[in-house]
Amino acid sequence: MKKTVRSRFLRVSVLVWGALCLSGDVFADHHATTDAVDPALQSVIDGDHRSPEHRARDQYRHPAETLTWLGLNSRMTVVEITPGRGWYTEILAPYLKDNGIFYAAGYDKESDREYMKNLNKMLDEKLTSNPDVYGTPTITELAPPNRTAIAPEGSADMVLTFRNVHNWMSAGTTDSVFSAMYAALKPGGILGVIEHRGAASQRQDPHARSGYVTEEGTIQIAEKAGFKFVKKSELNANSKDTRDHPKGVWTLPPRLRLGEEDKEKYLSIGESDRMTLKFMKPAE
Repeated sequence: MKKTVRSRFLRVSVLVWGALCLSGDVFADHHATTDAVDPALQSVIDGDHRSPEHRARDQYRHPAETLTWLGLNSRMTVVEITPGRGWYTEILAPYLKDNGIFYAAGYDKESDREYMKNLNKMLDEKLTSNPDVYGTPTITELAPPNRTAIAPEGSADMVLTFRNVHNWMSAGTTDSVFSAMYAALKPGGILGVIEHRGAASQRQDPHARSGYVTEEGTIQIAEKAGFKFVKKSELNANSKDTRDHPKGVWTLPPRLRLGEEDKEKYLSIGESDRMTLKFMKPAE
């Protein structure tokens, strides 16, 4: 009798596990990482080179937990895609300067847009003005579809992109950028994607004009480029974000595009709800 009950229990357990695998829930990590944060990484995050304004945003971006969950270590070759004002660059470059290699893939160097020119200048000044902190990282160029050599082919252990997918959807360059990231990675290399998360129940605007992108759509784009989806995390989730703001995601901090209008309301929401996804370039 006991043997029969045990056999039934085992059969039920196998069926439940199979259902989880088929649903994809087995890949979800709904909690903060239990991995210990490297003290050297935490030291950089706490460093005086970061402004108080930047450190104040750690509560929304969870850099120590996010980078640890993705598997970053100080010996890696890492590419950050379009660093913008360099919020994550201030963490990645110092952390990798002694034992790793860091590439910052900036915007089109020939662009006539003042916005891109200013960001490129800001990035260059940041990384060259303080070699004691940032070392000697390499600034490359991402100007799809023609200039996409963000790092030597097959050289990177990890490629990271923070809140960029909606920009590529708007520009119609999504496939080119994901192909460039795939090419830069070694077989077995990791792609980390953090992006404003759209509601799964809503149809995805192909141009992502609100700034929000669905997880399902992002996974499909990455898999189309050849990546294998590994898992997701809720580290950067924000349940207060309703995603129905008048100026899209930019209604929320830090942009606060409505200015003083309902400012306290949007400050109380905080930064956007974000997906945190981990992909791998399959080993050959």
